Amino acid sequence: MTVLIRDLRPNDRSDAESVVRVRRAALPFLITTAEGVAFEAGSAHPDAHLRLLLAHTAEGLVIGTAQVGIVHDSPEPGQSYVNAYVDPAHRGLGAGSLLLRTAEEHLAAHGAVDAYAWVLDGPAHRAFAERRGYRPSRSAHFLRLDLAAGDLPPLPQTLPAGVELRPATAFAADPRPLFEADAETTSDEPGDVAAEFDDYEEWLAHTWSSPDLDKELTAVVLVDGVVAAFTAARTDGGTRYATAMTGTRRAFRGRGLAKLAKTASLHRARAAGYTEAFTGNDAGNAPMLAINKWFGYEICASETRYTRKLETA
Repeated sequence: MTVLIRDLRPNDRSDAESVVRVRRAALPFLITTAEGVAFEAGSAHPDAHLRLLLAHTAEGLVIGTAQVGIVHDSPEPGQSYVNAYVDPAHRGLGAGSLLLRTAEEHLAAHGAVDAYAWVLDGPAHRAFAERRGYRPSRSAHFLRLDLAAGDLPPLPQTLPAGVELRPATAFAADPRPLFEADAETTSDEPGDVAAEFDDYEEWLAHTWSSPDLDKELTAVVLVDGVVAAFTAARTDGGTRYATAMTGTRRAFRGRGLAKLAKTASLHRARAAGYTEAFTGNDAGNAPMLAINKWFGYEICASETRYTRKLETA
Protein backbone atom coordinates (compact mmCIF):
# COMPACT_ATOMS: atom_id res chain seq x y z
CA MET A 1 0.00 0.00 0.00
CA THR A 2 1.33 3.43 -0.95
CA VAL A 3 1.85 5.86 1.94
CA LEU A 4 2.28 9.59 1.32
CA ILE A 5 3.29 12.48 3.61
CA ARG A 6 1.86 15.99 3.62
CA ASP A 7 1.38 18.89 6.01
CA LEU A 8 -1.78 19.54 7.95
CA ARG A 9 -4.04 22.02 6.17
CA PRO A 10 -4.61 24.68 8.86
CA ASN A 11 -8.13 25.60 7.80
CA ASP A 12 -9.35 22.07 7.13
CA ARG A 13 -11.18 20.75 10.20
CA SER A 14 -11.16 17.22 8.81
CA ASP A 15 -7.35 17.26 8.96
CA ALA A 16 -7.41 18.29 12.62
CA GLU A 17 -9.99 15.61 13.34
CA SER A 18 -7.77 13.04 11.62
CA VAL A 19 -4.85 14.02 13.86
CA VAL A 20 -7.07 13.60 16.92
CA ARG A 21 -8.27 10.19 15.73
CA VAL A 22 -4.73 8.91 15.21
CA ARG A 23 -3.39 10.34 18.47
CA ARG A 24 -6.25 8.82 20.46
CA ALA A 25 -5.75 5.44 18.81
CA ALA A 26 -2.00 5.47 19.43
CA LEU A 27 -2.03 7.12 22.88
CA PRO A 28 -5.50 7.01 24.45
CA PHE A 29 -4.07 8.65 27.58
CA LEU A 30 -3.59 12.02 25.84
CA ILE A 31 -6.19 14.77 25.86
CA THR A 32 -6.43 16.15 22.36
CA THR A 33 -9.15 17.97 20.44
CA ALA A 34 -9.59 19.25 16.90
CA GLU A 35 -9.74 22.79 18.26
CA GLY A 36 -6.47 22.23 20.11
CA VAL A 37 -4.74 20.82 17.04
CA ALA A 38 -5.84 23.77 14.91
CA PHE A 39 -4.70 26.16 17.63
CA GLU A 40 -1.33 24.41 17.87
CA ALA A 41 -0.80 24.73 14.14
CA GLY A 42 -1.91 28.33 13.92
CA SER A 43 -0.28 29.85 17.00
CA ALA A 44 3.22 28.33 16.98
CA HIS A 45 6.15 30.72 17.38
CA PRO A 46 7.86 31.33 14.01
CA ASP A 47 11.21 30.21 15.44
CA ALA A 48 9.73 26.83 16.35
CA HIS A 49 9.40 25.92 12.65
CA LEU A 50 6.50 23.71 13.69
CA ARG A 51 5.12 21.18 11.25
CA LEU A 52 2.20 18.83 11.81
CA LEU A 53 2.78 16.02 9.34
CA LEU A 54 0.13 13.60 8.12
CA ALA A 55 0.81 10.14 6.66
CA HIS A 56 -2.04 8.99 4.43
CA THR A 57 -2.91 6.29 1.94
CA ALA A 58 -3.41 6.91 -1.77
CA GLU A 59 -7.13 7.00 -1.02
CA GLY A 60 -6.60 9.85 1.46
CA LEU A 61 -7.05 7.96 4.74
CA VAL A 62 -4.81 9.49 7.42
CA ILE A 63 -3.01 6.68 9.28
CA GLY A 64 -0.21 8.56 11.04
CA THR A 65 0.86 11.99 12.20
CA ALA A 66 3.93 13.70 13.64
CA GLN A 67 4.51 16.86 15.66
CA VAL A 68 7.87 18.36 14.70
CA GLY A 69 9.67 21.51 15.80
CA ILE A 70 12.65 23.40 17.18
CA VAL A 71 12.90 24.13 20.92
CA HIS A 72 13.36 27.81 20.17
CA ASP A 73 13.41 28.94 23.81
CA SER A 74 16.27 26.65 24.83
CA PRO A 75 19.53 28.41 25.77
CA GLU A 76 21.30 25.53 23.99
CA PRO A 77 20.85 25.94 20.23
CA GLY A 78 19.96 23.02 18.00
CA GLN A 79 17.46 21.25 20.24
CA SER A 80 14.38 19.78 18.55
CA TYR A 81 11.59 17.28 18.95
CA VAL A 82 9.64 14.82 16.85
CA ASN A 83 6.69 12.88 18.21
CA ALA A 84 5.22 10.47 15.67
CA TYR A 85 2.04 8.44 16.06
CA VAL A 86 0.68 5.69 13.82
CA ASP A 87 -2.81 4.22 14.09
CA PRO A 88 -2.29 0.69 15.49
CA ALA A 89 -4.68 -0.67 12.85
CA HIS A 90 -2.32 0.49 10.10
CA ARG A 91 1.15 -0.28 11.42
CA GLY A 92 3.64 -2.09 9.24
CA LEU A 93 2.97 0.01 6.14
CA GLY A 94 5.99 2.28 6.53
CA ALA A 95 4.11 5.35 7.79
CA GLY A 96 6.29 5.74 10.88
CA SER A 97 9.53 5.56 8.89
CA LEU A 98 8.32 8.11 6.35
CA LEU A 99 7.12 10.49 9.06
CA LEU A 100 10.43 10.24 10.91
CA ARG A 101 12.53 10.73 7.79
CA THR A 102 10.52 13.79 6.72
CA ALA A 103 10.68 15.21 10.23
CA GLU A 104 14.45 14.78 10.56
CA GLU A 105 15.10 16.36 7.17
CA HIS A 106 12.99 19.36 8.18
CA LEU A 107 14.71 19.72 11.56
CA ALA A 108 18.22 19.39 10.11
CA ALA A 109 17.40 22.03 7.51
CA HIS A 110 16.65 24.44 10.36
CA GLY A 111 19.85 23.76 12.27
CA ALA A 112 18.73 21.04 14.67
CA VAL A 113 21.54 19.04 16.27
CA ASP A 114 19.63 16.83 18.72
CA ALA A 115 16.19 15.35 18.14
CA TYR A 116 14.10 14.09 21.06
CA ALA A 117 11.14 11.74 20.87
CA TRP A 118 8.85 10.06 23.39
CA VAL A 119 8.49 6.33 22.73
CA LEU A 120 6.02 3.95 24.37
CA ASP A 121 7.68 1.27 26.46
CA GLY A 122 7.03 -1.76 24.32
CA PRO A 123 9.48 -3.99 22.44
CA ALA A 124 8.24 -2.98 18.98
CA HIS A 125 8.25 0.76 19.76
CA ARG A 126 11.67 0.71 21.35
CA ALA A 127 13.14 -1.41 18.54
CA PHE A 128 11.75 1.00 15.94
CA ALA A 129 13.54 3.94 17.61
CA GLU A 130 16.79 2.13 18.22
CA ARG A 131 17.04 0.84 14.64
CA ARG A 132 16.99 4.48 13.56
CA GLY A 133 19.82 5.56 15.82
CA TYR A 134 17.82 6.83 18.80
CA ARG A 135 19.09 6.12 22.29
CA PRO A 136 17.02 6.00 25.50
CA SER A 137 17.26 8.42 28.41
CA ARG A 138 14.69 9.08 31.13
CA SER A 139 11.25 7.53 31.51
CA ALA A 140 7.78 8.80 32.39
CA HIS A 141 4.41 7.32 33.27
CA PHE A 142 0.82 7.90 32.20
CA LEU A 143 -1.63 7.54 35.08
CA ARG A 144 -5.41 7.07 35.09
CA LEU A 145 -8.08 7.62 37.73
CA ASP A 146 -11.68 6.41 37.47
CA LEU A 147 -13.55 9.61 38.27
CA ALA A 148 -16.97 8.00 37.95
CA ALA A 149 -16.46 5.20 40.46
CA GLY A 150 -13.33 6.15 42.39
CA ASP A 151 -13.32 7.73 45.84
CA LEU A 152 -11.89 11.23 45.95
CA PRO A 153 -10.47 12.67 49.15
CA PRO A 154 -12.91 15.19 50.62
CA LEU A 155 -12.29 18.89 50.39
CA PRO A 156 -11.57 20.44 53.78
CA GLN A 157 -14.62 22.08 55.32
CA THR A 158 -12.52 25.08 56.31
CA LEU A 159 -9.24 26.33 54.89
CA PRO A 160 -6.29 27.49 56.98
CA ALA A 161 -6.12 31.20 57.73
CA GLY A 162 -5.02 33.18 54.70
CA VAL A 163 -5.58 30.29 52.25
CA GLU A 164 -8.04 30.66 49.35
CA LEU A 165 -9.14 28.44 46.46
CA ARG A 166 -10.02 30.03 43.13
CA PRO A 167 -10.53 28.89 39.53
CA ALA A 168 -8.22 30.28 36.87
CA THR A 169 -11.15 32.25 35.50
CA ALA A 170 -10.71 34.56 38.50
CA PHE A 171 -7.47 35.75 36.85
CA ALA A 172 -8.98 36.59 33.48
CA ALA A 173 -8.21 40.29 33.86
CA ASP A 174 -4.58 39.70 34.85
CA PRO A 175 -3.17 36.16 34.51
CA ARG A 176 0.44 37.23 35.11
CA PRO A 177 0.50 35.72 38.67
CA LEU A 178 -0.34 32.35 37.12
CA PHE A 179 2.42 32.78 34.55
CA GLU A 180 4.94 33.48 37.30
CA ALA A 181 3.86 30.39 39.25
CA ASP A 182 3.93 28.26 36.10
CA ALA A 183 7.39 29.52 35.15
CA GLU A 184 8.88 28.85 38.58
CA THR A 185 7.42 25.37 39.03
CA THR A 186 8.10 24.28 35.44
CA SER A 187 11.77 25.24 35.81
CA ASP A 188 12.03 22.67 38.61
CA GLU A 189 10.55 19.84 36.53
CA PRO A 190 12.95 17.08 35.36
CA GLY A 191 13.81 17.39 31.68
CA ASP A 192 16.37 16.76 28.97
CA VAL A 193 16.20 20.18 27.32
CA ALA A 194 16.64 23.41 29.26
CA ALA A 195 14.19 26.18 28.37
CA GLU A 196 14.07 29.85 29.29
CA PHE A 197 10.52 30.27 30.52
CA ASP A 198 10.38 34.05 30.73
CA ASP A 199 8.21 35.27 27.86
CA TYR A 200 4.86 36.35 29.26
CA GLU A 201 3.39 37.31 25.89
CA GLU A 202 4.24 33.92 24.42
CA TRP A 203 2.74 32.18 27.47
CA LEU A 204 -0.45 34.20 26.97
CA ALA A 205 -0.56 33.26 23.30
CA HIS A 206 0.25 29.56 23.57
CA THR A 207 -0.73 28.41 27.08
CA TRP A 208 -3.37 30.74 28.48
CA SER A 209 -5.21 31.00 25.17
CA SER A 210 -5.21 27.27 24.39
CA PRO A 211 -8.76 25.98 23.82
CA ASP A 212 -7.85 22.75 25.65
CA LEU A 213 -7.07 24.61 28.89
CA ASP A 214 -10.18 24.46 31.07
CA LYS A 215 -9.88 27.59 33.19
CA GLU A 216 -12.94 26.79 35.29
CA LEU A 217 -11.49 23.41 36.33
CA THR A 218 -7.97 24.79 36.78
CA ALA A 219 -7.60 25.29 40.53
CA VAL A 220 -5.39 27.94 42.13
CA VAL A 221 -4.37 28.17 45.80
CA LEU A 222 -3.56 31.59 47.21
CA VAL A 223 -1.80 32.25 50.51
CA ASP A 224 -2.29 35.77 51.81
CA GLY A 225 -3.28 36.83 48.31
CA VAL A 226 -0.21 35.30 46.59
CA VAL A 227 -0.49 32.44 44.10
CA ALA A 228 1.17 29.54 45.93
CA ALA A 229 0.06 26.41 44.06
CA PHE A 230 -2.10 25.35 41.14
CA THR A 231 -3.21 22.46 38.99
CA ALA A 232 -3.88 23.15 35.31
CA ALA A 233 -6.73 21.18 33.75
CA ARG A 234 -7.23 20.10 30.15
CA THR A 235 -10.44 18.55 28.88
CA ASP A 236 -11.73 17.03 25.66
CA GLY A 237 -15.23 18.49 26.01
CA GLY A 238 -16.59 14.97 26.52
CA THR A 239 -15.73 12.64 29.39
CA ARG A 240 -11.94 12.91 29.66
CA TYR A 241 -10.03 15.30 31.91
CA ALA A 242 -6.31 15.65 32.58
CA THR A 243 -4.04 17.65 34.82
CA ALA A 244 -1.37 19.10 32.56
CA MET A 245 0.72 20.57 35.37
CA THR A 246 0.50 20.65 39.15
CA GLY A 247 3.00 22.71 41.06
CA THR A 248 3.80 24.62 44.23
CA ARG A 249 6.08 27.63 44.36
CA ARG A 250 9.27 27.00 46.31
CA ALA A 251 8.41 29.25 49.27
CA PHE A 252 5.17 27.36 49.93
CA ARG A 253 6.22 23.72 49.57
CA GLY A 254 5.63 21.12 52.26
CA ARG A 255 2.19 22.44 53.25
CA GLY A 256 -0.05 20.17 51.18
CA LEU A 257 -1.11 22.96 48.82
CA ALA A 258 -0.63 20.91 45.64
CA LYS A 259 -2.95 18.25 47.08
CA LEU A 260 -5.49 20.93 47.90
CA ALA A 261 -5.42 22.34 44.37
CA LYS A 262 -5.70 18.91 42.78
CA THR A 263 -8.50 17.82 45.11
CA ALA A 264 -10.52 20.91 44.22
CA SER A 265 -9.96 20.43 40.50
CA LEU A 266 -10.90 16.73 40.58
CA HIS A 267 -14.12 17.44 42.47
CA ARG A 268 -15.05 20.15 39.97
CA ALA A 269 -14.28 17.81 37.08
CA ARG A 270 -16.49 15.05 38.42
CA ALA A 271 -19.30 17.49 39.11
CA ALA A 272 -18.99 18.68 35.49
CA GLY A 273 -19.54 15.12 34.22
CA TYR A 274 -16.00 13.97 33.45
CA THR A 275 -15.53 10.25 34.12
CA GLU A 276 -11.83 9.64 33.47
CA ALA A 277 -8.85 11.58 34.80
CA PHE A 278 -5.36 11.30 33.35
CA THR A 279 -2.01 12.75 34.28
CA GLY A 280 1.66 12.13 33.59
CA ASN A 281 4.78 12.10 35.74
CA ASP A 282 8.47 11.73 35.15
CA ALA A 283 9.57 8.40 36.61
CA GLY A 284 12.00 10.26 38.85
CA ASN A 285 9.43 12.71 40.22
CA ALA A 286 8.77 10.77 43.43
CA PRO A 287 6.80 13.54 45.22
CA MET A 288 4.17 13.89 42.46
CA LEU A 289 3.97 10.12 41.93
CA ALA A 290 3.26 9.76 45.65
CA ILE A 291 0.58 12.44 45.52
CA ASN A 292 -1.11 10.82 42.54
CA LYS A 293 -0.99 7.38 44.19
CA TRP A 294 -2.65 8.95 47.23
CA PHE A 295 -5.47 10.16 44.97
CA GLY A 296 -5.90 6.65 43.56
CA TYR A 297 -4.24 7.12 40.18
CA GLU A 298 -2.72 3.97 38.68
CA ILE A 299 0.00 3.74 36.04
CA CYS A 300 -1.63 2.77 32.74
CA ALA A 301 1.39 3.07 30.42
CA SER A 302 5.00 4.20 30.39
CA GLU A 303 7.24 5.82 27.82
CA THR A 304 10.92 6.62 27.37
CA ARG A 305 12.55 9.74 26.02
CA TYR A 306 14.84 8.90 23.10
CA THR A 307 17.37 11.14 21.39
CA ARG A 308 19.75 11.06 18.44
CA LYS A 309 22.23 13.39 16.79
CA LEU A 310 21.17 14.84 13.44
CA GLU A 311 23.34 15.73 10.51
CA THR A 312 22.65 19.39 9.86
CA ALA A 313 21.92 20.45 6.31
